Amino acid sequence: MDTVRTRVLIVDPDPQAAERLRCGLEAGETPGPSGCPCVVECVTTLADAGLRLAGGGIAVVLLDPGLSSPGTVSACEQMCELAGDAPVLVLAEEGDRPQVRAAMQSGAHGFLRREGADADSFARAVGLAMERRVASQLLRSSEAHFRAISDASPLGILVTNVRGDCTYTNAAYDAIAGREPGEAVGAHWSRFIHSDDRKRLQREWMASSQGAVAFSAEMRLVRSNGDIAWTRLHVAFMIDRGLSQGSVQTVEDITARKAAEALLRQAEEALLDEKERAQVTLASIGDAVLATDSAGRVSYLNRVAESMTGWTAVEASGRALSEVFAVIDGATRAVAVNPAQRAIAEDRTVGLAMGCLLVRRDGVEIPIEDSAAPIHDRQGGVSGAVIVFHDVSQSRAMTLRMAHMAQHDFLTGLPNRALLSERLAQAIGQAARHRKQVALLFIDIDFFKRINDSLGHGVGDELLLRVAERLVACVRTTDSVCRQGGDEFVILLAEIEHPQDAGSVAEKLREAFAEPQQVAGHSLQITLSVGISVYPDDGNTTAAIMRNADTAMYHAKAQGRNNCQFFMPEMNVRAVRRLFIESGLRRAIGNGELLLHYQPQIDLASGVVVGAEALLRWQDPDHGLIPPAQFIQVAEECGLIVPIGQWALSEACRQIRVWQSSGLRVVPVAVNISVLELWSPGFADDVARILSESGVPPHLLELELTESRLMQDAEQSMSVLKSLKCIGVQLAIDDFGTGYSSLSYLRRLPFDTLKIDQSFVHDLDSEQGDACIVGAIIGMARHLRQRVIAEGVETAQQLALLRIRRCDAVQGYLPSRPGDADSFARLLARGLPSG
Repeated sequence: MDTVRTRVLIVDPDPQAAERLRCGLEAGETPGPSGCPCVVECVTTLADAGLRLAGGGIAVVLLDPGLSSPGTVSACEQMCELAGDAPVLVLAEEGDRPQVRAAMQSGAHGFLRREGADADSFARAVGLAMERRVASQLLRSSEAHFRAISDASPLGILVTNVRGDCTYTNAAYDAIAGREPGEAVGAHWSRFIHSDDRKRLQREWMASSQGAVAFSAEMRLVRSNGDIAWTRLHVAFMIDRGLSQGSVQTVEDITARKAAEALLRQAEEALLDEKERAQVTLASIGDAVLATDSAGRVSYLNRVAESMTGWTAVEASGRALSEVFAVIDGATRAVAVNPAQRAIAEDRTVGLAMGCLLVRRDGVEIPIEDSAAPIHDRQGGVSGAVIVFHDVSQSRAMTLRMAHMAQHDFLTGLPNRALLSERLAQAIGQAARHRKQVALLFIDIDFFKRINDSLGHGVGDELLLRVAERLVACVRTTDSVCRQGGDEFVILLAEIEHPQDAGSVAEKLREAFAEPQQVAGHSLQITLSVGISVYPDDGNTTAAIMRNADTAMYHAKAQGRNNCQFFMPEMNVRAVRRLFIESGLRRAIGNGELLLHYQPQIDLASGVVVGAEALLRWQDPDHGLIPPAQFIQVAEECGLIVPIGQWALSEACRQIRVWQSSGLRVVPVAVNISVLELWSPGFADDVARILSESGVPPHLLELELTESRLMQDAEQSMSVLKSLKCIGVQLAIDDFGTGYSSLSYLRRLPFDTLKIDQSFVHDLDSEQGDACIVGAIIGMARHLRQRVIAEGVETAQQLALLRIRRCDAVQGYLPSRPGDADSFARLLARGLPSG
């Protein structure tokens, strides 16, 4: 059997140069990067390379960095996108360093020198490229798990904005500070610091923030019960593109260490038996303790100090402190100032500078923090020094990681809303100076909640990750893709020339999401609603640009979703109107402002009332009676349609029961149902509960559903409809003829009634075509054993034509206008509509 060969693709506009390189790589059948001989293929253009890569089998791509490409995207960027998992190496010659460097910045994974290129040098270059790629993947993975690490941290963590106001604390910080969860949020970070320490810490903060230099300090926190907690504070400033965005602070409880230091000072005056007690205490604490005499010779190490220095107490005794406690500056590698000598010379407590490393006896370097204090004899003279130190590897790493996590979304790793605001402000400033434009795209995943509810949050999270990846792939590296929260994303396009550039990106997004997403075995067809605002046309401030992009996005959703809308000033009027309706509806539900009117349905053969449709109305105290056409869509978008629908069902059943109790001949009442109600969990159970509580027989309740909305998810709809039929309620298709029902679905769906849309009824007496359509609908319904009701009957001629077509029943302004419950009760009493 032949050995499997490693396939290499050379993309070089010079066929002769490519041929020479191919001969060098294949010469001697030397093994390739996979341990197998190479087979080399050559193409001269990006288009040919794309066709070949699409065929599969290519393990490595060698690219001439000077290859021309159409558009503004470099050849290297396009090749990296085409190559998929195959590493891309650029071909380098003497003097090509700038070109090679630019290619590496565009995504190339390595380079290969043309001169003397053979399979060995090729294998080495590919190996290095693969190492870089694996390292990058590992880095992203570690960032994704960081939030879980921080949540389990014993260190207190506090995050501030650029003004120093607290924006986040973890449970460990609240416990150390003795505060309720969230109590510190919104307060200045120094609020709970002891008054004797506060000014000193604030001065250090101000000095360090100017240069964004990390600093550490000891301080006392005053707990809510008045107790004092000694802590060690580490502050790192969050920097993005050279500007401070705030800070991340870690706080370590060192109360026990301070108690140990106090015990050491007390031991100077204690009797010999108390010295033994101090030894036990020092051996029990978690910090390392080391003592010297006045000459700087080691006289004591506790167990932790032995472990950290690599010296036993017996071995270290009498040795110079610099030999046992070897400390260097982590940045300069210079020997650090001996803290014990400073404490003895200055007769005060001192500490190491930031970033110092302890060089253990075996050469391992450990980041530490320490304090050194003088030891006094009975006469008050300095007789030595004590050093208390500990390993800060974990706390320093966590401080840096938290600085990153405070500005990025934990799920996708994308910049979050806070970082987006900063970048947008910077982009607006640059665009103003360079006379450019900035575009902001607000993106919402259509019907994401349905996916989350039906398939679970695990699938929803995985879908969000896939969406984030596709969005990033659609923009330039200079642009920003951010997650706003939930299923909303934002794209910031910096320094565009024309608003149409943003429209092109939106079109690119539409094309990118044309293919279904494969998530956890589900094929999910995703569409996006996109709103765009442009600086300076749509606003001069960060808040205005973000607000207007959000408004445009909601307008895109209102236009049926799966489209893009540029912001227009008149949208603000609609947005204000929408906000008024939404807030008013929330009030109306609680204040009893909703009511039902009833429009009779008249049997054409007998002329008696055989049913009624319950029509929702909103009696606003300031604006009077508001019809449903002005508020139902808003109710669906803001999630109020379900409670409104529950109220309508309950009220209709209550009223039916009232009519029954009055001795009237009660007829079925139809209530309009939104598909969002139908698809909400437990809808059929809610209907059964309402019927049971009201005491209304199920056959007196009819549920109407709009044809076009029902067919958006016919399978899910069918399952709920069958459950409703088992309860015994009647079902009707509303506005029939305006949607796109499959006849096979229509035959399977358990409907009792078809309601012909009023648009066909209006033209009955003017267009022969609509009369034929109405006749066809009636004939089809009769074949399916379904009752037919014609809506919107307003003229005697329409009524006569429907009677000729043998329509079962009608409703409209001609037979009777809608009225309140009392007026409909009078119609029931007569059995005929008025007029």
